[in-house]
Amino acid sequence: MIKRQEKIYKDTEIYKLLHPWVKEWFKNKFDGFTESQKLSIMDVHKGNNILISSPTGSGKTLTAFLSIISQLTMLSDMDQIEDKVYCIYISPLKALDNDIEKNIDEPLREIEKIAGKELGIRKAVRTGDTTQYERTKMLKKPPHILITTPETLSILLCAPKFREKIKDVGYVIIDEIHSLADNKRGVHLSLTLERLQNLAGNFTRIGLSATVSPLEKVAHYLVGSQDGEVRDCKIVDVNYLKRLDMKVLCPVDDIINSDPEEMNNATYKLLDELIQSHKTTLVFTNTRSGTESVVFNLKKRFKNRYDDSNIMTHHSSLSKELRLQTEDKLKDGELKVVVSSTSLELGIDIGYIDLVILVSSPKSVSRALQRIGRSGHKLHEKSKGRIIVVDRDDLVECSLILKNAIEGKIDEIHIPENCLDVLAQHIYGMAIESKQDIDTAYDLVKRSYCYRNLTINDYLSVLSYLAGEYTDLEDRYVYAKIWADYDTNMFGKRGKLARMLYSTNIGTIPDRSSARVKCAGQVVGHVEEDFMEKLQKGDTFVLGGKIYRFNYARGMTLNVTPSSGPPSIPSWFSEQLPLSFDLALEIQRFRALMEGKFQYGRSKEEIMDFIHEFLYVDYNAANSIYEYFREQYLYAVIPSNKKLLIEHYKGFGNRKFVVFHTCFGRRVNDALSRAVAYILAKKYKRDIMISISDNGFYLSSEGKIGGLESFNELTSENIEDILIKAIDKTETLAGRFRHCAGRALMILRHYKGKQKSVSRQHIKGKILLNFVKELDENFSILKEARREVIEDFMDLKNAKRVLKMIESGQLEIKQINTVIPSPFSFNLVAQCYLDVLKYEERIEFIRRMHQAVINQISDSG
Repeated sequence: MIKRQEKIYKDTEIYKLLHPWVKEWFKNKFDGFTESQKLSIMDVHKGNNILISSPTGSGKTLTAFLSIISQLTMLSDMDQIEDKVYCIYISPLKALDNDIEKNIDEPLREIEKIAGKELGIRKAVRTGDTTQYERTKMLKKPPHILITTPETLSILLCAPKFREKIKDVGYVIIDEIHSLADNKRGVHLSLTLERLQNLAGNFTRIGLSATVSPLEKVAHYLVGSQDGEVRDCKIVDVNYLKRLDMKVLCPVDDIINSDPEEMNNATYKLLDELIQSHKTTLVFTNTRSGTESVVFNLKKRFKNRYDDSNIMTHHSSLSKELRLQTEDKLKDGELKVVVSSTSLELGIDIGYIDLVILVSSPKSVSRALQRIGRSGHKLHEKSKGRIIVVDRDDLVECSLILKNAIEGKIDEIHIPENCLDVLAQHIYGMAIESKQDIDTAYDLVKRSYCYRNLTINDYLSVLSYLAGEYTDLEDRYVYAKIWADYDTNMFGKRGKLARMLYSTNIGTIPDRSSARVKCAGQVVGHVEEDFMEKLQKGDTFVLGGKIYRFNYARGMTLNVTPSSGPPSIPSWFSEQLPLSFDLALEIQRFRALMEGKFQYGRSKEEIMDFIHEFLYVDYNAANSIYEYFREQYLYAVIPSNKKLLIEHYKGFGNRKFVVFHTCFGRRVNDALSRAVAYILAKKYKRDIMISISDNGFYLSSEGKIGGLESFNELTSENIEDILIKAIDKTETLAGRFRHCAGRALMILRHYKGKQKSVSRQHIKGKILLNFVKELDENFSILKEARREVIEDFMDLKNAKRVLKMIESGQLEIKQINTVIPSPFSFNLVAQCYLDVLKYEERIEFIRRMHQAVINQISDSG
């Protein structure tokens, strides 16, 4: 049973269970226990599973470790500490591993000073970077606290000698559990924990998380099930939202009427003022290119204030050495400001930050809170965050993020389920451990939260693939990994290289690289693999200032031809964070409230007061929001959670556009747009361009194109089948199949000491994809690639929910024709021209559209 921990223990009660040396150390170091420690330490001591959710800097790590350190100190004092692993600490980042080692080192050294002797409590980091010498040393003298990553733990379960050292583990701590649970690394870890439980029996599971929702779901993920019942788990939810100092700031009084130069100057002036009025500032942008741009502009505009000595960047494209250098300088207080994309969201120890600035929307409430939580990294200090907005859609979005953050409404986490590629990896690992009973192994897999609904057919299909029952695959150099004997109901490993193949090829993070773009046999540039995945035949995009049409891809090479007209895919698309569905619905609800105010003829003053109080924004922001909604209301219709607006208009060159105002986030819009385009393309027998954003999508074609009839043919029942057909020949499916084939060990990245290049993996992935489609349309890894595209990359679940809203009449569809796009579609339409137009020209383009709408409203008024 999962339940909230309500009992707050007194300091005296907790001190009683601590070893005297640990108690003295804690009293010397701290004034008392934090709220999360008073709620948690006693349960850790009792061996209860526990999920601790509290902001960065609230003492979560020490909460998890204090009782364990006390127990190890007691065993050492009694000379009863054994050569085995007592506690395993798992984190998603190697940087976190190194932090923890340092953070445990200090308490142990200080406790030893109090004790007046060495305690001999060992801790060590074991990752893919650990040298052979250190690994051998660990076998002779295993660490009592093992610090590792999800992948390494899975490898250790198949290492016969080290398995012995972890078979009595008492505690497993999973740090930053929210950042693991929402992807396949987390799925992988959930099965590793069940395999560990099979080896070690019950151990205490401790999950540490920043702001995440719903906590019950994450707790279920942490503990899994036993005999069909969810294992017991306590939830500690320490909410410090009352100490949140968060504001949405607009650099100018009037967003829409400010010219690009004015907006740019005001934005950097505001950034500089905020940075200079604080000791250390962390700035988050949503893209790596945005990060580089902010640093470049601050240095260029304020040469006397920013240089290499006090401002640095931090993002995933930088080398590990540069990132570490930035983290160390930040820790040592040498930097005035660090600008990051997403790489500093997690709890790496970066020292004291007194302000976090978010440039543009972080796209979800939980991400905003996680980022802003990096500030005030001292207990009882406020987390201080400022969100700078530069357009009206951003302003509305960020205002709703502010409202929901203050009111504690957090978006729901998405945890992938029934991932057959990860399952294949673990079945292979289990076969390497020992011979397995087929039914017992199935029961073990179903104990994981991520596989609780796994069907026996899907399980057996993975077993069948691994056992080499698709004999034709051998012609493509995909060999059996296990043997399966259905008479005795057993399976086991096959081949002498099994352990080596497993340990060098497991993991869930695919190899990635850039793809070459060739035009008429000449290389004209490179694009990221993520971007390549999204391309469909006929898509146009900009590279090096020129527009190209995508024809096909071979391996990691794209074939293109010159094209004219606006690009259908913006080149920065792959880096965009998606708006969460829950936040999108909140925006839609606000839109409905605003429409009601205009319909009932409320005065401007009354509506402004409502916006100010409802969204917690100042009157400048309230005025911009008021004018934005008023223009949309007078010119067209306000789309909302009650009304889906379809807008038809003609663009340049008489090209027809249909804009769907579906503010459901880009993952849902990706699913809806591809399904709608597929229906229309079949009906009118012509190519249809798609462009999506968080607020909607548009379809474009040179001939007739409908809108409403597509929703008449698309239902919550048939969307899944239509999407599977729509993605069948896309690079998205090809890319994801290659990743899934890699995870399922169809494509070996490492073999006999040699590494297969991404390009060769990609070619093999394409060959295997075409082969298995002919072999068996329901082949398990093909099925998984499709599932990953429509459920994880897109959002099928919520796309179905939208269609059910339409089917039930809860969401009415309204169609309009416009000469100029309506205000709510400005950004989406401008996105079409984003690569052709410079940023400044794009703002000017929106301003011109805005003026044309204002003129139209005035003429009709």
